[in-house]
Amino acid sequence: MVAADTVVIGLGATGSAALHRLALRGQRVLGIEQFTPGHDSGSSHGETRIIRLGYFEHPSYVPLLRETYGLWRGIEADHGQPLLTVTGIIEFGAPDSALVRGTLASSRLHNLPHEVIDAAEVMRRFPPFRLPRDFIGVWQPDGGFLRAEPAIAAQLALARERGAQVLENTRVLAVEPRGSGVRIITADATIEARAAVVAAGPWLKRLLPDLPAPIEVTRQVVGWFAPPEPAPFALGTFPVFLCETTHGIHYGFPVHSATGLKVAKHHHANEAADPDAVARNITGDDEALIRGFLAEHLPAGNGRLLSAKTCLYSMTPDGDFLLDRLPGAPQVIVASPCSGHGFKFAPVIGEIVADLVVDGATRRDIERFPLRRFG
Repeated sequence: MVAADTVVIGLGATGSAALHRLALRGQRVLGIEQFTPGHDSGSSHGETRIIRLGYFEHPSYVPLLRETYGLWRGIEADHGQPLLTVTGIIEFGAPDSALVRGTLASSRLHNLPHEVIDAAEVMRRFPPFRLPRDFIGVWQPDGGFLRAEPAIAAQLALARERGAQVLENTRVLAVEPRGSGVRIITADATIEARAAVVAAGPWLKRLLPDLPAPIEVTRQVVGWFAPPEPAPFALGTFPVFLCETTHGIHYGFPVHSATGLKVAKHHHANEAADPDAVARNITGDDEALIRGFLAEHLPAGNGRLLSAKTCLYSMTPDGDFLLDRLPGAPQVIVASPCSGHGFKFAPVIGEIVADLVVDGATRRDIERFPLRRFG
């Protein structure tokens, strides 16, 4: 029988952050990961993640984003490795598109540095783009990207320095609230703890089958391409971007490593997927969903496909996070910053989780994230 103050289940971006922040609070904490941390079977891999302040999803995310920037910088300082690269971000589309309207609403409400430019100016500053004349762009100088796998490794290393323990390649079979505590059952051990944080991403409903939230796991594909002329896409020249067109919302990153130009479609596919049996092979149809955007709007990047990977989104109906206590078992914290936009928030979500576990409440605004919104 293993004992701990708090057990964190799942050590992707959110779980590694929760483990780190709980360890900083002096908790005797144990993290459990069913694979090896940094694996490519879930939602936290793929080399890079966008970070941005003017948040088109909703203005209420902006205060959390402001805090998360500082927390990432603190992790860099403590770990001694760069994780966050500021490139600026250009977000463009029709003036009435959800992307442009939402980004401007957040930027204006929170007085964020931004600049509205027309399509001709977007293409003058960043020649690889090809945009319709009526498009506009919102330039944010604070946008950039995080290095995904190193960010997880850094948080786990810092957690271990503070005494956290980690079980890798260990599958949790059951999470059983018992009295004021919780029992975690794995194939090899039974673990008693005062609290549990379930940050299992696409496997959340498997561990908590009665969770009152309609989560759907969807399969996503990201690709890395070899531009025939790579110089215009180089780090320091080309920014991170988001673009809403007739092809949907696509995003991409400057070339900063040998892996090439990373471009993907946000919400690549809408069909439900089983995280234990999802198709990992990349099809011609998958590639076509990215190629269509490249051919029309980024033709200079429409080169040879170097590699591609699948990842998983855990979608809520409203696209917002799940961050709450389990109904009837307040010692179990559900931590799912999901729907395909949560990675950047990891350290501030870790702080919120630590607040809930140690203090019983948090001063941060999480009113968009409770389970009760699903009735």
